[in-house]
Amino acid sequence: MGQKGREIAKLDHKWLIKELSKAYAFEWVVHHYASLASNIVSGLRAPVYSEIFKKAAEGEFGHANRVAKRIAELGGEPPESLSEMEKLAGFGKVSFPKERSDVKGFIKVFLKMEQHAIVLYNDLAQKTHGKDLVTHELAEDLLSEEVAEEEEYENLLRE
Repeated sequence: MGQKGREIAKLDHKWLIKELSKAYAFEWVVHHYASLASNIVSGLRAPVYSEIFKKAAEGEFGHANRVAKRIAELGGEPPESLSEMEKLAGFGKVSFPKERSDVKGFIKVFLKMEQHAIVLYNDLAQKTHGKDLVTHELAEDLLSEEVAEEEEYENLLRE
């Protein structure tokens, strides 16, 4: 982003980059776990859920890239190390079900992750409203996607 683009963001850029870095880290963590789940889920319906988790991983990777682009536009860089990202994500330990055919157990984990993302993007949207329109629009767009994904996981739990 150019000079004028940075000037119109009426928030402390260090704070904003830190908040976006948390979102970036969280999206990477979810991407990792969704990718892992797609490879370890088992049982009769494993191919169906493997594909669902694979698509989720791809979606979260796309979210991470969009957030990384905004960080760069603001003159920052996303976190580099995986250990740093895990800390920044603020989600805590992820525990998949020991029984790899417990599909609902996997879905419950991802539902909690989507709910965490909803809080994260809702907070970012509120804090950037009227102060940084570009970041605000990004947060609103990602919030909308996370709300839709939450509903998808809730529907899967009802099956």
